[in-house]
Amino acid sequence: MKEEILAALNPNVVANLKRAIELGKWPDGRLLSDEQKETCLHAVLVWETTHLPEEERTGYIHKQIGRASCRE
Repeated sequence: MKEEILAALNPNVVANLKRAIELGKWPDGRLLSDEQKETCLHAVLVWETTHLPEEERTGYIHKQIGRASCRE
């Protein structure tokens, strides 16, 4: 069942899920439960891992190699 749902995701659906997570509600105004937020976030992260390069995924942080990360 989960595989079928993930297979049905596309960039538009993922964008809508991300928007719902950000706002905490569905487009019709109903609030997302904590379980729905967790499920949506998991689906987004799994889809991005499968379809996007690392630097385009949610939560990506560019790490500079060979440079000090903090300057005094």
